[in-house]
Amino acid sequence: MLGKTAGSLFWMFRYLERCENIARLTEAGFYIALTRSKSAEDEWESILKSAGIAAQYDGAYESYSGPSVINFLLRDRDNPASVLSMIDLARSNARTARTALTREVWEAVNEAWLNICKALKKPVTPHVLPEILALIKRQSSLVEGALQGTMLRNDIFDFARLGTFIERADYTARILDVKYHVLLPSVSLVGGALDNVQWETILRAVSANRSFRWVNKGTVTPKGIANFLILDRSMPRSLAFCQWEIAHNLGHLSRAYETQFTSQELAAELLGGVEGQTIDGILVQGLHEFITDFLAKNRALASQIETDYSFYA
Repeated sequence: MLGKTAGSLFWMFRYLERCENIARLTEAGFYIALTRSKSAEDEWESILKSAGIAAQYDGAYESYSGPSVINFLLRDRDNPASVLSMIDLARSNARTARTALTREVWEAVNEAWLNICKALKKPVTPHVLPEILALIKRQSSLVEGALQGTMLRNDIFDFARLGTFIERADYTARILDVKYHVLLPSVSLVGGALDNVQWETILRAVSANRSFRWVNKGTVTPKGIANFLILDRSMPRSLAFCQWEIAHNLGHLSRAYETQFTSQELAAELLGGVEGQTIDGILVQGLHEFITDFLAKNRALASQIETDYSFYA
């Protein structure tokens, strides 16, 4: 496969996953702000920092009001990381890789672009925000379903999945980092009612509330939730699951091209670094420190994949 086509597939699915995850991050910020209305602006600022776009926002807005941040995250075309910007880029990459996609995948991407652009044509108010976030997540799921149901399990599929799981791991880590930065106003509240409500908000932001309760028999603790989202490979948005999928798909590519690239070695190291941990060890090390290290290694892996498979050659 041409490196340009591989790169378009990789980035198409990164952008699609990013659309969904920006929606999830916005949802987390929205509900966290509701539980701490007196410091809502601080919560929105932390959401922007977790998304890595606080500097861009500061250059355009004077305060961290909910409506301003929501519209910046979802529909501001001057923000290259907004949902509107991402869905445009996803569709553009899909057009470049059109001959590598089934009709069903292409139509699902095109439908997502049309529906999301229509939904975000007007400023988003808190009243309609949940409906719009649900739409973004639903459209992403339709593309995912078309991919799973119609694509051959070959190198095309592997590059698509690599884009998905590199991005998914990044945002699961970022959502967890929101907890570290903003959820607890006081150490005295750890384990209290407010703490538990906010942790449950994080679970809902990654569609894991019901599955967590199923696995943990309904017992909700911060430690249990952190373990579930970092180390539980049965959870499809956990860091361990994402890294296992990345290593798995890179292994397929290595066998298909009969070459072992540096990215495969990095993926194996990153997977081992996650699976070799315990939640107690992570909390002793510091959740924020663990996540910061993970994010840096995940970015390095993504960059190495681009180099190994000559995306820009």
